[in-house]
Amino acid sequence: MSQPAKSARAPRGAATESRGVKGPTSAKGPQERATETSGARRAAAQRLTMRRKLAAAAMELFATKGYEATTVDEIAAAAGVARRTFFRHFRSKEEAIFPDHDDTLVRAAGVLDAAPPHENPLDTVCRGIKEVMRMYAASPAVSVERYRLTREVPALREREIASVARYERLFTRYLLGHFDETAHHVGDDDPLLAEVAASAVVTAHNHVLRRWLRSGAQGDLEQQLDHAFAIVRETFGAGIGAGRERPEEAPATAVRAEGEVLVTVARTDAPLDEVMRVIEKALKTKNR
Repeated sequence: MSQPAKSARAPRGAATESRGVKGPTSAKGPQERATETSGARRAAAQRLTMRRKLAAAAMELFATKGYEATTVDEIAAAAGVARRTFFRHFRSKEEAIFPDHDDTLVRAAGVLDAAPPHENPLDTVCRGIKEVMRMYAASPAVSVERYRLTREVPALREREIASVARYERLFTRYLLGHFDETAHHVGDDDPLLAEVAASAVVTAHNHVLRRWLRSGAQGDLEQQLDHAFAIVRETFGAGIGAGRERPEEAPATAVRAEGEVLVTVARTDAPLDEVMRVIEKALKTKNR
């Protein structure tokens, strides 16, 4: 993700000193920094609380009055705030029923940024999009109702599609940085594999999520998602991973056959889905 350019403006202290008045020069101490961080977290929590409050008001009005008949003024009034407060949080009424996507996108990016060096980039992307799954699973009833509304109102459906596209762009950029050109001699087609792989992860997630929502949020959503991701990894796993540092120690998971028994040895930090994938592959090979 691109970072905002740093301002070239001189610090306030330096500008004050140039006028003959000594400004503050000491760096902020740990306590000041901790206070600022705590304040930023409180502000972010308050912002999200207000966005969710407005979203709840919008969804209730859409369900009772209909989307077209509901106005921004009515949504703001139902939430007990002024119209200008609504527009500080959302640009339009269709955006109002998706209050968590901005924060979820930030968390997904954080998963990518903090990925361990030994992890396959495709696994990292699968972990990243689970932040979206957790957003929906945190409020099943709300998610089911929102799904119903997006099916009925084209404007809401278009807004949802735009949100999904943001995740695809994030994951595509990430995979492009880890494409292994030596494994796939495709020349200029490496962006294609990265884009298709990222799209496959998002599509697998959305397929499982929609099925879960249609069922009224019944069943183990994460387990279903892991199964879908295993299919994506098997299809697109090769060729993505050039940007990772390769650890010198033994593989995270190893399997060997001893008669009719498979012996599995795994590091304690090995992802569970990776362990299961290695065992499944060994079983298929042994049973051929």
